[in-house]
Amino acid sequence: MTAMAQPIHLGISTCPNDTYAFAGILLGAVDTEGLAFEIELLDIAELNQRVCAGDFDVAKVSFSAALGLTDEAVVLPVGAALGYGVGPLLLAARPGVAPDRFDGGSERGAPPRVLCPGPSTTATMLYRMFYPQGPEPQHVVFSEIMPALAERRADFGVCIHEGRFTWESQGLHRVEDLGERWERTTGCPLPLGGIVARRRLGDVLDPVVRAIARSLAYADGHRAQALAVMKTHAQEMADSVIWGHVELYVNQRTRHLGPDGEAALKTLHRIAHSSGFLRQDAPPLTVWGRANTATP
Repeated sequence: MTAMAQPIHLGISTCPNDTYAFAGILLGAVDTEGLAFEIELLDIAELNQRVCAGDFDVAKVSFSAALGLTDEAVVLPVGAALGYGVGPLLLAARPGVAPDRFDGGSERGAPPRVLCPGPSTTATMLYRMFYPQGPEPQHVVFSEIMPALAERRADFGVCIHEGRFTWESQGLHRVEDLGERWERTTGCPLPLGGIVARRRLGDVLDPVVRAIARSLAYADGHRAQALAVMKTHAQEMADSVIWGHVELYVNQRTRHLGPDGEAALKTLHRIAHSSGFLRQDAPPLTVWGRANTATP
């Protein structure tokens, strides 16, 4: 009798770095060692909300959201978006202004409006961290931020994902690269998001890690198939933008978090704790199988 496959409820985002990394699993092209992945693809803000509500076994989340899950979840050593030069951009609808020194000359005749991609995103945490005197952000789906700026329905916005490559073509203005400021402040790569998994899965997490590593290796070796998967879900359909996104966000730390990746997570916990973003007794993030390598 054939053993029943173990279901794993998996949530990932629709952005190209995730659909690239999980292309092998999405296409059923890799060995999952008897795991049956039931996959939902969602906006990162919705993923953060659903993971915090306990909806997934394994999921991609913003690392800022993961900080609140340390009692019940661990970070997997594969699949992270973490590195140098990967940070969100703070953009403005017009040049020469910033959220903490706005002259009040909004064309809308109202106080400055700042848009962020979700309350639990690392992008929002960075905005709050570096612009504590700036206006309270309003939250919308990330793909709505740049259109709102271009149409002057908002004054500032924190841009993530593919928009990093297309903001200039929409006539927008860069206030600051928040990732660069993180790097200058901490000396660490920026931990944007990663794959977390419920501690209750126990040893099942070893084959989960191996399946994700195989999926990523499949995408590396089958770029045409991976591109087809990414184009099914990407907000920006130009191939050059999609591959630019992958080249930036899928790096050696995606394949294995490594010591500097773990150090970045510790730094994020320390700063979030000292800045009041975490409860005082919140434990640091734990990386599953830190002594292991994610070998396909």
